[in-house]
Amino acid sequence: MADFRRGIKAGIVTGIIYMVISAILGAIYQNNPLSVPHFILGTGLTPLFSLTALTDPSFVISLLFQYVVRGIVFGAVFAALYNFLPSTTSVKKGVVLSSFLWILGVAGLIYETPGWPTDGFQTSVVAGVTVSLSSVGLALAGIISALVFGALVGSIWNRLRAKKVTEARKGSATLLVSFIQGGVLWILGAVAFLIGVVIRGAPLIEPGPFWWYSVLYTASAFLGLVGWVLALVAWRRTKRGESGFKWGVAGGVLMALTGIMLLPGVLAIIGGVLSGRKPATESNPASIEQ
Repeated sequence: MADFRRGIKAGIVTGIIYMVISAILGAIYQNNPLSVPHFILGTGLTPLFSLTALTDPSFVISLLFQYVVRGIVFGAVFAALYNFLPSTTSVKKGVVLSSFLWILGVAGLIYETPGWPTDGFQTSVVAGVTVSLSSVGLALAGIISALVFGALVGSIWNRLRAKKVTEARKGSATLLVSFIQGGVLWILGAVAFLIGVVIRGAPLIEPGPFWWYSVLYTASAFLGLVGWVLALVAWRRTKRGESGFKWGVAGGVLMALTGIMLLPGVLAIIGGVLSGRKPATESNPASIEQ
């Protein structure tokens, strides 16, 4: 199993550091925009708040919660995929993961934005990584924010003491993260669906500029639930030392199709594929014969 405790600790510390850096750059940007290079202004590292806003305790609590949650999610994913990420150093592994999540976030944002490119500017955050879309094209500046976050997590990971963890079938930890995050996202989507359709009586597919979001929330409430259950079955099979390949891939595809559950869907597919391999402790029949 993965060292989730170490990953989550690294993610939480990174989230706090990231918040402080963002606050400083945001304050500089608001006070004197011309003094900040353009590549910094568009990094996604500069949120719309200044240091004066930090005098409000409720704002600080909500901001801290937001960044800590980002760090927890990223740290858990980092711990689950650590042994499978390319490179030999933790910092490079963090950069690789953050780059992958940024690309995944861009793909999801395009999928959730019908008719793109459109006028305006849209951003989204996937596991602590800022992604952007604009009418000009993909905003590459957001990748800087992603690289900073990933490098910080990898660096702090090195400074934390590793915990001895028990071996399990490959992919088990990835499927576990997929199951947990998929459940959280499904609950959020199901609540939105319940409020909009059941309580307010809105149609399943509401015509208008946001019709595609209605489609995705509906798909998340139904297809997403099925995919989430299949990911759970896959994880339970890996816990028993069996392969969760078919269940993980099937559940991952269903969750990914909803767009809203894209990240847990991709993780379920990765975990399912990895679980199809035999654990290192299993004997090779060819070697036994010899």
